[in-house]
Amino acid sequence: MALPTIATFAGPDRASASARRFEQSNYSMVVEKSSQHPEKKMTAATLSTPEDFCEYRQSESKRGTVLYLAYGSNLSIETFRGKRGIKPLSQVNVQIPSLRLTFDLPGVPYVEPCFANTARRNPENDPPHDSQPAILSEKSEPSYQRKGKPHYRKDRWHKGLIGVVYEVTPEDYAHIIATEGGGSSYQDILVDCHPLNGSDPARAIPQNPTTPPFKAHTLFAPATVPGEEPPKDGGRFQRPDTSYAQASARYLKLITDGAAECALPYEYQDYLRAIHPYTMTTQKQRMGQFIFSSLWVPFIMLIFALGRMFADENGVIPNWLKALTAAIFKASWNSYDRFFEPLFGDGERSIPDGGDEAPDAEMRRADAGDGAEQPLLDIEQGATIAKS
Repeated sequence: MALPTIATFAGPDRASASARRFEQSNYSMVVEKSSQHPEKKMTAATLSTPEDFCEYRQSESKRGTVLYLAYGSNLSIETFRGKRGIKPLSQVNVQIPSLRLTFDLPGVPYVEPCFANTARRNPENDPPHDSQPAILSEKSEPSYQRKGKPHYRKDRWHKGLIGVVYEVTPEDYAHIIATEGGGSSYQDILVDCHPLNGSDPARAIPQNPTTPPFKAHTLFAPATVPGEEPPKDGGRFQRPDTSYAQASARYLKLITDGAAECALPYEYQDYLRAIHPYTMTTQKQRMGQFIFSSLWVPFIMLIFALGRMFADENGVIPNWLKALTAAIFKASWNSYDRFFEPLFGDGERSIPDGGDEAPDAEMRRADAGDGAEQPLLDIEQGATIAKS
């Protein structure tokens, strides 16, 4: 796969020797100095007229960088710049009306049940939704028994995906692909991104953005259409109810911290903070986690090691390794469904206190920064992180 060549945020004629900010319009873009490109010293740039956007789009073939849309844990400085070592040349907060945030990528039961992803969104079929679900009574069916039913907290956002477009070098983009599974789950797609109108995070997000769009790359793992067989060449694996699983407190904290660090709109930050994490509440679950991790984590670590060995210069792993990766994850989840879940309890969703609607769930996620009570597997890095 050849990496594309696309535009930077500001041409050389806009570069200045010292940092500056000028806001001639609402299209304010934050640009950071990179040690790899010391000649770029702007702290901000502005696309002030439609002609600027036209020039920006037409100059793609003249640039040597990639525009990458981040929306999950890659919003976090700790993950994106720290663990992955990516050095963005510039960045801008954007709205993507054609996509919506999901948490439907299966991870490891009892440890990291799911990861962030995106799905196609039809704005005409996704109207504003401000109503809150009814409060559960004592006789209500617990949320962990309501598989496939509506009102999952994570599905309550209806203004499209909010994220950050980073300008990165082709080398860094290849590294991003490699650390996201080398193409075993995600596909590289181009989407229209609309710069957020203004830099004030307190400003409301429009239902339909009005700023001119530009193209950016993002990693996309489409769910299989109901009734169709999943791909046979590795690729996408999904659970029966793609919205059922809850992400770990550690993973959600990376996303919410990253959203705050990037100054995403408060409205969107509030939505992210309202998503509750998976929390083990029984000793049987903890026993299941220990046995499941002991059995399957060595195989998962093996496929990540093989990925580092066999990924090509663009970060993509060979098809045989994609197939092996898919087979291992499918086998692990099959063992969970047939043996671990019936014997040890739910490894995807908090029980028995109502899970998604539990009043103390947000407090449990907030405590993730102080350490969790069990070892957590950082699937994205292929490393076990001990939390004391």
